[in-house]
Amino acid sequence: MRFHQQLIDAITNKRILALLYDGYDRVVEPHAYGINDDGHYLLRCYQTAGGSRSGNPVDWKLLRTDKIGYLHETGALFQNARHDYKRNDSAMRRIYAQL
Repeated sequence: MRFHQQLIDAITNKRILALLYDGYDRVVEPHAYGINDDGHYLLRCYQTAGGSRSGNPVDWKLLRTDKIGYLHETGALFQNARHDYKRNDSAMRRIYAQL
């Protein structure tokens, strides 16, 4: 449950986050945070900058929070949920915060 309250607050307040995941620095807009059937805490986010193992640095990402190396707020905000965002993420059995 690392970063639990920080992720809830970031989603609630639409705060842009910088984080390290899979060896890549990334900048993301967090949209949903919850837990899946296997007990992994997940962050559904839209990545706007940085690297990615998939080669798609700007796209929707589903990140396991236990694999996040660091996470901090950038000080910037985003305005609204992305137009193609779907609430009640089916990857999560329990959602702690969502736009």
